[in-house]
Amino acid sequence: MIIKYYLDTSIFGGYFDSEFEEATKKLFEQIRNKNIKIIYSELTRNELMNAPKQVKDFVNSLPEDAIEYVELVDEALDLADIYIQENVVGKTSKEDCIHIALATLCRADVLVSWNFKHIVNLSRIRGYNAVNLKTGYPTIEIRSPLELIEYEEF
Repeated sequence: MIIKYYLDTSIFGGYFDSEFEEATKKLFEQIRNKNIKIIYSELTRNELMNAPKQVKDFVNSLPEDAIEYVELVDEALDLADIYIQENVVGKTSKEDCIHIALATLCRADVLVSWNFKHIVNLSRIRGYNAVNLKTGYPTIEIRSPLELIEYEEF
């Protein structure tokens, strides 16, 4: 069975960030060695346009067959607006809401992020999922790489 991880922009930058590097590299190693497909959105691509060259080079080095590209669609924008209307987050977090909406619409198994303020946050996750259920969408798993990497058994 193929598992689909929607990776938001923070994950790609985390590959080169001293705070997040170790877990992010383990996550990508796991992605390469398991049957995991990366969902890469038009929003993520747009956000990475101004990223450092090493981040862009890293993204471009990922095997094409491991990536599912999803475009920004009106349905995602509408769902993101509902998250804001329902006060899950404020208006300044619109892009974060679009990531959640895209991951929901493409039926990602997990949205992976290092954004603990607006995304990987228990009260926010409950809010996103409450809106999803209220509007007829499935709930979405939202995790940091720390929760997804496999640890050695003792």
